[in-house]
Amino acid sequence: MVVELGSNDGSLLGFFKERGMRVLGVDPAVDIAKRATEAGIETIGDFFTDAIGHRILQSHGAASVVIANNMIANVDNLDPLVIGVRDVLAPDGLFVFETQYGVDVTEKNLLDTVYHEHLSYFNIKPLIRFFARLGMELIDVQHIWTKGGSIRVTVQRAGGAKKPSAEVARFVAEEERLGVDQPAYYAPYVKRIAAIRDELVAMADAAHARGQLVAGYGVSVGTTTLLPQFGLENKIDFLVDDDPKKGNVMAGPGYDIPILPPAALYERKPAFVVVFAWRYVDPIRAKHARYFAEGGKFVVPLPGISMVERAD
Repeated sequence: MVVELGSNDGSLLGFFKERGMRVLGVDPAVDIAKRATEAGIETIGDFFTDAIGHRILQSHGAASVVIANNMIANVDNLDPLVIGVRDVLAPDGLFVFETQYGVDVTEKNLLDTVYHEHLSYFNIKPLIRFFARLGMELIDVQHIWTKGGSIRVTVQRAGGAKKPSAEVARFVAEEERLGVDQPAYYAPYVKRIAAIRDELVAMADAAHARGQLVAGYGVSVGTTTLLPQFGLENKIDFLVDDDPKKGNVMAGPGYDIPILPPAALYERKPAFVVVFAWRYVDPIRAKHARYFAEGGKFVVPLPGISMVERAD
């Protein structure tokens, strides 16, 4: 059986089910869990804990695989979750999860991943100690591209049949080389973010002094982080987004920024556009050759400030 934590509408589990495997989802969004069950992916509408793990073991049997993609960072106390995973796993079962890699957050300036839902950022060395404390063993790590830099981690019960891969030791060695467990490691990160902020504010102030507007591209949880951290909450005159469902205003402490369709770039002709959705700058720029032809500029704030003046 494959169990997925934070299974949402069951899309991932559907691929396992198509291959003849038994599947079970767990998601606290009760309405979504109900719809997933009605669509053929049985889903428990609750937060996964040790109690839910025991319930699953009694009602469905042990799990060969437990999956948790991009959700453990949202859990304040991981002990009940991991104990539940440990107890529901078959003796040779595996727990596989993906999450943001803490080293990538600092080394690549991934500031826009820091927002209210993300309570933790994970490095491998402390994860090894954490799982060992709860009777589990971290046996493999893959570095993956999602969210600017994430890890896919595989864990088994302590004393399981699989030996830790060489990647585990490699990750630990690199974290020790960087010194990520020392407070001093984070000082340069703070300075880099401050330097980006100061440059963006200076650019916006210069544009406003010339009587020009400054726009932002992309409305997301990341934008709510970048606006105040870069001191731009009162420097951005309007935001644009390709999704018409994003609403009319982005509101926050001390600011209300209008959200307009991308056509506003041609109507209002801002001096430059801060691309808050910076990971998607290539497909975004490809849509706006006319804006560049008319003298417009995109400013990409991360991982460091860069200027885009062409669509290709």
